Amino acid sequence: MGCKMNAAVSIWRRLSLFVLVSSLCSCPCRAEDSAMENIVTEKKAEESHRQDSADLLVFILLLTLTILTIWLFKHRRFRFLHETGLAMIYGLLVGVVLRYAIHVPSDMNNVTLSCNVNASPATLLVNVSGKFYEYTLKGEISANDVDDIQDNEMLRKVTFDPEVFFNILLPPIIFHAGYSLKQRHFFRNLGSILAYAFVGTVVSCFIIGLFMYGCVMLMKQIGHMGGDFFFTDCLFFGAIVSATDPVTVLAIFNELQVDADLYALLFGESVLNDAVAVVLSSSIVAYQPEGDNTHTFEAMAMLKSFGIFLGVFSGSFALGVATGVVTALISFNFTKLRDFPLLETALFFLMSWSTFLLAEACGFTGVVAVLFCGMTQAHYTFNNLSPESQDRTKQLFELLNFLAENFIFSYMGLTLFTFHNHVFNPIFIVGAFLAVFLGRAANIYPLSFLLNLGRRNKISSNFQHMMMFAGLRGAMTFALSIRDTATYARQMMFSTTLLVVFFTVWICGGGTTQMLSCQKIRGLFNIGPDGVERRSTKHESAWFFRIWYNFDHNYLKPILTHSGPPLNATLPACCGPLARCLTSPQAYENEEQLKDSDSDLILNDGDITLSYGDVTVSTDAAGAHTSGTPVGGVAVNSDEALDRELAFGDHELVIRGTRLVLPMDDSEPPLPLDSHRHRHKNETMS
Repeated sequence: MGCKMNAAVSIWRRLSLFVLVSSLCSCPCRAEDSAMENIVTEKKAEESHRQDSADLLVFILLLTLTILTIWLFKHRRFRFLHETGLAMIYGLLVGVVLRYAIHVPSDMNNVTLSCNVNASPATLLVNVSGKFYEYTLKGEISANDVDDIQDNEMLRKVTFDPEVFFNILLPPIIFHAGYSLKQRHFFRNLGSILAYAFVGTVVSCFIIGLFMYGCVMLMKQIGHMGGDFFFTDCLFFGAIVSATDPVTVLAIFNELQVDADLYALLFGESVLNDAVAVVLSSSIVAYQPEGDNTHTFEAMAMLKSFGIFLGVFSGSFALGVATGVVTALISFNFTKLRDFPLLETALFFLMSWSTFLLAEACGFTGVVAVLFCGMTQAHYTFNNLSPESQDRTKQLFELLNFLAENFIFSYMGLTLFTFHNHVFNPIFIVGAFLAVFLGRAANIYPLSFLLNLGRRNKISSNFQHMMMFAGLRGAMTFALSIRDTATYARQMMFSTTLLVVFFTVWICGGGTTQMLSCQKIRGLFNIGPDGVERRSTKHESAWFFRIWYNFDHNYLKPILTHSGPPLNATLPACCGPLARCLTSPQAYENEEQLKDSDSDLILNDGDITLSYGDVTVSTDAAGAHTSGTPVGGVAVNSDEALDRELAFGDHELVIRGTRLVLPMDDSEPPLPLDSHRHRHKNETMS
């Protein structure tokens, strides 16, 4: 028994010694393998870093080339192609080079393994010799591109994550639209803008959706459909291509100083209908009928989607306005922050951008929130900023808007060749162009006819034709289409959307000047039939705006800004202590100055007297007019005198005994020579 035990112990000692020696001998080999593996990993990381830097350099060079070409076009006064069209052309050229001229040698270490699973996991853990490696899903690769995996990797690196567009590039564009909005022209046409943006966008969405559904049925009948395409997909396509972006047309309008009302109608519609299109598309995606077939029509599901539309839009609107009011209150109370313009500008910038992210995190739409945040901040917060911060914020967001917009348009041209899952169908493409045309026509012409029934300043037929022609598609349409390209239907939508954007920007945008000449839309100003510039009086301003203006001017601006009348001048006498508490000292200092940028729109603040030469025209709160008699003894009708006075630049208004000179617009035409002589003569006689 003892011999057996000794033999077992001896064998165990020998075996342990063998294992120890083996492990000692294998340690250097494993250490060398690990060191080599680390070196290879570091080299790959360095190569990836260089590749990423080269990709970003491509886009920087694209923007640089676009800016230089823009300068050349402005210097030569070329208007047949806008900067966004140039950016798209340069993007196309770079995309062709990357796709067909540059080839990356294949890596011998790449291994293709087959594994049968029911779904593609977002994260994959691979066990290689006892070490676990994490791999992330980059996208689907067609069977024909498996051998060109390195070229695909290079093209995939210049294809950005769609969330980059929504969270980084889109917010400054939308915010700048709201921050730079000319409120006087916007509110003057508020009813028409809301009709085009809300009713028109919904009508356009359903017209395009129904037409495209007919095209899809035709494609299924002739066997040209390679996947599922449902009616909800057609409506989604109608929603995303209903978002207009007439940046090219508006730039030419601004350069030529075309009619302010036409500019306001187009700009206001494009700003709001982008927001409507975003919420409408998300509501269509949320349409989920009960039962196995999720694409059948169900009234309750449709009402639920409509409720989602109203809830998301109103919630985003409230969040954006609330954030704008909060920034106004911060700048109103922390007056010492004005002493540090850099900190003031940085805080303004961060709170503006956080509005978008906060809305998205809460389940709302950041586009709507940041748009109305920009409008609120332009109306209230801007007045509380120091002069340096006012200039900095305007220039900062203008710069970000310019760079982001041109980056997106250059990226559009690039993705035409770098995106791997394009689905181009001739029937769908032709149908899309026809549907976009019909949807735009159904938006403009019927609504213009209905709006003209209640408008004093009619939307003329040439204005309607120009609005029809100016329905370009741009950054918002592209961002909505690229956000989801997982299915066959979404891939076909994305490919077709690119072609629609290219056509509208190049053809419609390039032909804007010729269209203006064809429709005989001229002018620096809105000239009436009598040859005199026509301006809106208080009766032609939107009734809602007149009510809002009085409330805003008398109560909100004194509370949220340092401008406007003190509250003790607008609140009842019993509210004196509260008025003194809520009114800032700067408001008392500025009491004698007119700080309201919208005051030239409506003239209904009590009794107002206009002096035109020797003619005095008074208006009371009810709008009745009384007039005096000129020195020459010739009676002048009060309405004619008021209209004549509103037709010229400077106005002498006697309001509560204070004589003020009010400009009626941002830029005034020079008075005719006879008017100068007439005014000089009257001043001499008086």
